[in-house]
Amino acid sequence: MFLLQAPQVRDAEVFTSMPPEFRRTGVRSAWADANRGGVPCDSFLEGPVFDAAGRLYVSDIPFGRIFRIDAQGGWTQVAEYDGEPNGMKFLNERELLITDYKNGLMVCDTATGAVRPFLERRNSERFRGVNDLTFDSQGSLYFTDQGQSGLHDPTGRVYRLRPTGQLDLLLSNVPSPNGVVLSKDEKVLFVAVTRGNCVWRVPLMADGSVSKASQFFTSYGPSGPDGLAMDEAGRLFVANPGLGYCWVLNHRAEPVQVIRSPAGASLTNLAFGGEDRRTLYCTESVSGSILMARMDTPGLPCARPAQPPRATPAA
Repeated sequence: MFLLQAPQVRDAEVFTSMPPEFRRTGVRSAWADANRGGVPCDSFLEGPVFDAAGRLYVSDIPFGRIFRIDAQGGWTQVAEYDGEPNGMKFLNERELLITDYKNGLMVCDTATGAVRPFLERRNSERFRGVNDLTFDSQGSLYFTDQGQSGLHDPTGRVYRLRPTGQLDLLLSNVPSPNGVVLSKDEKVLFVAVTRGNCVWRVPLMADGSVSKASQFFTSYGPSGPDGLAMDEAGRLFVANPGLGYCWVLNHRAEPVQVIRSPAGASLTNLAFGGEDRRTLYCTESVSGSILMARMDTPGLPCARPAQPPRATPAA
């Protein structure tokens, strides 16, 4: 990678860590057996998202748990169910829409902790393993279906679920689609391609199709890009586990900042929070930590659909 100007490198700080009473120390899980080489993990945090009151929600994949974290860093368990929750976005003021690897799309009522199915199958066929999601301003939902795809099996999928219930298959040839975010004008979808160690740029056409998808950014190391976010200036934020970095990329995919994890190399996902949305919060999954870094530009607000998509697609 040739850069005309070296990026600014700085360290995030630990905002809070999972309290001992919530850690499942020494407990094996089917998820860890398959995804962590059988090494027990007491938690694996993902899916950071803020509610309207400024409280942070995160998922714990191997143990099917959802947590709420207050402004002082205090943890509350909201839900525990038979699932593997990953990315999350608010469907409305109190309900989280969850990409659940085991079950498909699920909904969690944050007031009661009840979890119910939202979209489990496409045309009676199970998803491979959904991973992350984002809404546009019109209420369309974009989500990735990663499964165990990779360079050996480049058949991961990206879907769009419209408010009408129509489910569009946008991409079916991605070697491990993971995080997903829209550009500020919503004309481009960015997709993290973990096992391809890159980020794709996918133009969204006026007729609803995609065209001229390209490789926008190329990373390196033992694990590729994961969660994505965008700020008001159009900079793309890329969580990169394996390196423990968050890349901050300009419109030419040049790194202008590198934010390093001080608590391990498994920096998996990120979200903007705080009253001015200028604080970046990141999940450091293996250590069970939430990292934070103050930024000079607000992040784009997460779209919340005025008209949420129907749970049963028409096609």
